[in-house]
Amino acid sequence: MSKQFVFDAFDNKETTRVPVGFWFHFAPDQLFVNDPEVRRKNIEGHQKYFDEFHPDFVKLMSDGYFHYPNPTLETITSVEDLKKAKSGLVDEWIDQQVSLVKELTDRLHGETATFYNLFAPVTVLGFALEDSGNQLTLAKLVKEAPQELAYALNVIKQDLAKLAVKIITDGKADGIYLSTKNIQDPTITAEEYHTLITPSEQGVLNAANAVSDYNILHICGYEGARNNLSIYKDYDVKVINWAAVVEEVSLKEGKALFGGRAVIGGFDNTKNSVLYRGTKEEIQAEAKRLLDEAGTTGVILGADCTIPENTPIEHLNWVREAAQEYGR
Repeated sequence: MSKQFVFDAFDNKETTRVPVGFWFHFAPDQLFVNDPEVRRKNIEGHQKYFDEFHPDFVKLMSDGYFHYPNPTLETITSVEDLKKAKSGLVDEWIDQQVSLVKELTDRLHGETATFYNLFAPVTVLGFALEDSGNQLTLAKLVKEAPQELAYALNVIKQDLAKLAVKIITDGKADGIYLSTKNIQDPTITAEEYHTLITPSEQGVLNAANAVSDYNILHICGYEGARNNLSIYKDYDVKVINWAAVVEEVSLKEGKALFGGRAVIGGFDNTKNSVLYRGTKEEIQAEAKRLLDEAGTTGVILGADCTIPENTPIEHLNWVREAAQEYGR
């Protein structure tokens, strides 16, 4: 199928069938390790996936680039360290990712829609805090150092906005897949999130939206993380993907929450899921159940998040077959 088929679904237009999209990590144990071997695994993993599945669209994985190597934020031992943050120091990291994306899009000859995985500033800062191994947490910063938190997120936003633009203009991706999630602390209010976190996320999306009409927001339910989805309902983005199973918010319910915009997902992404363990009949029955409930306009079948790397490709083909057969 052509790119336009996917873009039409993203635009809530009628399509000949519902698109299907799943994604894997190709270097799952080395996500933070930036070296040529990880890059090779990532490229070869994508190529194998392209050749075996011929996906309707591809989420290009940033395996090996999870670590944001900004020297002013690599070691955070106090709130004061956040005030020292500066942008514009990670150009090599940006250029390496643009090169990765360009190699992958070249291999697809521009025939398949592609969206590059990019983490939101709050997620990037969370990784840095974890790496520093101290008592500072995102939740603590929200409560005790909101100005310093907002400053650091703005610094990260500037670099990620630059990356987003270059991924699309130079790397030739069709858009970004911006991954975020709530700070996992029930005392953080939606108002605090909107005041302190949202500006940095919207800043990255605004940069991407300036060069592409097709950008995806992923609200991550990794390892059972729960999110207040309504926080994101006014984000300026074309398509939304969330952990429908974890959140217990169906595609139909989510589509209503997000103002009728296109949605991706429906399937559980764990090794206990029907997608991973099920028979052809069970997997196709679940695909048709999801479409019965959500409809076929502005709906893309996928999963809550990245699926296990050893999920059989034929299981994904069964989902696509079900989408093809649906409504005949």
